[in-house]
Amino acid sequence: MASEAPPFWWSRPDWRAWSLWPFAKLYGFVAGQRMLRAPREKIDVPVLCIGNFTVGGSGKTPVAIAFARQARRMKLKPGILSRGYGGSAGHARLVDPAHDLAKHVGDEPLLLAEHALVAVCADRAAGARLLLGQGCDFLIMDDGFQSAKIHIDYALIVVDGRYGLGNGHVIPAGPLRAPLVHQMRFATALLRLGKGSDGDTAVRRASRAGRPVFLASIRTRAAERFAGRRFLAFAGIGHPEKFFATIEAAGGTVAARRPFADHHFFAPDELADLSSAAERDGLELITTAKDAARLRHGAASPEFLARLNVLDIEAVFDDASAPSRIIEETRASWKRRRLES
Repeated sequence: MASEAPPFWWSRPDWRAWSLWPFAKLYGFVAGQRMLRAPREKIDVPVLCIGNFTVGGSGKTPVAIAFARQARRMKLKPGILSRGYGGSAGHARLVDPAHDLAKHVGDEPLLLAEHALVAVCADRAAGARLLLGQGCDFLIMDDGFQSAKIHIDYALIVVDGRYGLGNGHVIPAGPLRAPLVHQMRFATALLRLGKGSDGDTAVRRASRAGRPVFLASIRTRAAERFAGRRFLAFAGIGHPEKFFATIEAAGGTVAARRPFADHHFFAPDELADLSSAAERDGLELITTAKDAARLRHGAASPEFLARLNVLDIEAVFDDASAPSRIIEETRASWKRRRLES
């Protein structure tokens, strides 16, 4: 399956969504109550959460990287908190991109660790304390909006412009992690990443709730090097079709596409199959930066990595001053809560 989310979650509600409505009602009640009542430990540095309303890939990772870069430009020492999805670390640990394996810490933390110190742990408070011990003075939490055990000073919710809120139903009838009304209560602002009418629905809901809305897009770095080339493209991310479309937008041709499940760990025989298929059809191999991080610390041989093209992307805000303003507002919120405590 290309994604862990069933395809009907991303289309208009049908009989499958409505038949699961009783289960979604129960799940939504529990998730909503957890958001409303969960104790949140207050950390003695500003905490910016990059979250989303739904499951699946919305583009949080490039947004988190953009804020880490901006924080460093502002002379801060950012640290990134990650649950380490797909990893097996049972305690808070710093990610070492030179030695850690994706199966231990997850693929996204390895990618994030190229830009800032990263702590992985299901207990975000423990990870935060570890980063504070390393001198970090600004924390970026990658995901964890619904289940965070720490106080969030600014919650920026990323919504994919193409997929938006999906069918608008809660798990298991749809992709929402909790009822939107509960989630919106804890959101500070919304970031629509890319264009699309489905994303506009989320923008309207945020605007009606009085939340500011920021706009950004995904840009391919050094896009010109892909123009005129033919690829076998493979990816294990939430929405692989976005990756395929990005290659073609850069001028490349996706002659063959191989989608895998989100956070998929590639076996040696799968990589051999990809390599032989590309050679047989005269194609070049290409994958995402997240998949490449997983492959560098997994089953890929040096020979496979040497012939692999990697599509590097970055989040670009329509208003270039937005990241610095959001960081300043996060710090201001932190200062207010310190005075109130």
